[in-house]
Amino acid sequence: MLRTALTAPWLALLFLVSTACAHDAAQGTAAQDEAALHELVAVQADAWNRGDAAVWSKDFTEDATFINIVGSVFEGRAQIEERHAAIFATVFKGSKTQVTVQRILFPEAGIAVVDAVHEVTGHTRLPPGVQNTEAGLLRTRMRYVMKRTSGQWRIVAGQNTDVKPAP
Repeated sequence: MLRTALTAPWLALLFLVSTACAHDAAQGTAAQDEAALHELVAVQADAWNRGDAAVWSKDFTEDATFINIVGSVFEGRAQIEERHAAIFATVFKGSKTQVTVQRILFPEAGIAVVDAVHEVTGHTRLPPGVQNTEAGLLRTRMRYVMKRTSGQWRIVAGQNTDVKPAP
């Protein structure tokens, strides 16, 4: 009897400590995941600024889908890279982007939705139907759905939407 009475409080304490540790570990993981996602976006922005389609596309999964600012759909990392190589050689040659992550959501473990604003300058022209948001500035909103696979975040879907100029 005495043994059971002493064990119950210790088990309760052990449960509370383990729950607190698990919560702290989850918080640390979320902070690490957010840092990794910010880094992925920063690497991609740097690749845009260098016109490097291979690096810009490297974090897409093999079967990723990307919708660009004019609504074209690209299927798979190879096509995403090919189309970005084309725009880096033409309409966005020499352009620069500044990217600001606005929100990161984790709807479930291993899944992230990343919303960012891209501000592109230095472009010589724009694709048909796209216009600068302000003089010399194209602002777009990018949404990525990402999945953590083997400890690495990968983009499974992306959509880039241009922000229209104020009326």
